Amino acid sequence: MKLPTYTPPGTTTPLVQRHWLATAAPKTAPALATTTVLALARIWNANGAEHSIGDASVMGALAIGAAFAGNALARGQSGEPAAAAMGFTAAGTFALAGVAAYTDGLPLPLLLWGIATVLGYVVAARHWRTDHREHIAHERATETRRETQHHVETVELIRARAAVETARASGEYTTALTAALTARAALPGYDPTALTTAGLPELPTARHDTAA
Repeated sequence: MKLPTYTPPGTTTPLVQRHWLATAAPKTAPALATTTVLALARIWNANGAEHSIGDASVMGALAIGAAFAGNALARGQSGEPAAAAMGFTAAGTFALAGVAAYTDGLPLPLLLWGIATVLGYVVAARHWRTDHREHIAHERATETRRETQHHVETVELIRARAAVETARASGEYTTALTAALTARAALPGYDPTALTTAGLPELPTARHDTAA
């Protein structure tokens, strides 16, 4: 008996494949963010922020405030790591923008840009690894559920087919037995008591004849 092939839902090969640019775009986010901050800070430098104590003080105060906020969120009872990371990121951004806008040369801003970019990728890599592990765990759990469902449905299918085949065989046997007994009853010298003695069921006609 050949069972039909069962394909669990959701196991078909996707028809649409993501472009490699869509996959690589999130990887460029840290470098793009630090480069944008550096470019805006240099534009601000060219528009009057160079050697401006007031502008540098404002950016320094913002950087210190963001750092204290990130530290408070990290030490708080609620324990919000995402909010704390945002606070520290904002502090680094303000510091980079303040130095890049205040200084007149590019070596120091470029050095800070490189450090900020590396730190950004270090923090992002940690989140990427966590997301990758969670994605793999989700895929494994989904595949396990699919395999379990496939196994259960296959077992039920085999059981149902076996029940159908048993009922069919039983019906065919009963029909053949009834036909044989009917043909035997039509022959001369038929003795219903011999069937009863042998343990075979009586024909309905035989029961009707006995009752009559």
